Amino acid sequence: FRLACLAHARHGTTSLLATTTAASPDHLFRMLLTAQGLVKQDTGGARVMGVHLYGPHFHGPAKGCHPEPERFSPEQIQKLMNFAPILTAATLAPEHPDAESFAVQCVAHGIRLHMGHSHCTFTQAETAVGWGVRHVDHLFCAMSDRARLRLEQTWPMRGGLFEATLCLDELSTEVIADGCHLSPELLRLAWKVKGPNRLALVTDAMRAMDLPAGEYVFGPSEAGVKVFSNGKVGLMQDGKALASAIQGMDHGIRQLLAATGEPLWRIIQTASLIPARIAGLDNEIGSLEVGKRADLVWLDEGLRPVRVWVGGREIPELVRHPGN
Repeated sequence: FRLACLAHARHGTTSLLATTTAASPDHLFRMLLTAQGLVKQDTGGARVMGVHLYGPHFHGPAKGCHPEPERFSPEQIQKLMNFAPILTAATLAPEHPDAESFAVQCVAHGIRLHMGHSHCTFTQAETAVGWGVRHVDHLFCAMSDRARLRLEQTWPMRGGLFEATLCLDELSTEVIADGCHLSPELLRLAWKVKGPNRLALVTDAMRAMDLPAGEYVFGPSEAGVKVFSNGKVGLMQDGKALASAIQGMDHGIRQLLAATGEPLWRIIQTASLIPARIAGLDNEIGSLEVGKRADLVWLDEGLRPVRVWVGGREIPELVRHPGN
């Protein structure tokens, strides 16, 4: 955890949500117990503001590089709710058989709801908005669209989660701007429809970030999926399917800026105030205002971090001379 927090801070991230993967109940609870001792504590790097419960309510065929999702029992879900004080957000696929009951419990415990890793229909996405879902994870990735659903829905052609995300004003979303997941025109489309106030940048980075190219494990180290890093992005063993990202937030800022041509301050907000607002944390972080945490990143002319402060404390390991 601490090494990951330092790595993210190296790329300008001052706060993050520790994010789970699809995993067995045992692995998930072990992760949550570890995270419990780190939330809003000094990590030596980026501050862990909470946990994003990512899985187990994924649609199996849309799981991407995640381990096969296990179906949790009602008792195990109730045990998850015991961790509600550190659970900031949870992702579900609306078509999952337990999605609605899980959503009801999350809302009751103040956990924000996302949709993701789903092949749902537009109608199912609308229904989930009625449950309280307000955000969609990594736009374009691991989600249904008109083309994917056409064989199931015949005619007239109908939308899926992608179209619902673009169409429904209640929903914010995010992009992985690592230069590998999405092309510049897709970043432009996302900005045109959802930006600037409902579009955030995410790294989607896994444990291979800042490490040499080679083989890694996505998910629990003892029971995860073997993936490969080519130094630019994570890939499945076939070398074709994507398996998470390995670039930091500063890289995403540069990519989104180049793709959209928008003013730099607006792009910076997609990595600061907008995600803080989506997570319900904008009263603490996301902008430099009286009463908020003193988090600051000094960027050089190439938009690479030179110095980083978290909670008013500079991280000495990250100081470098501009241009190096």
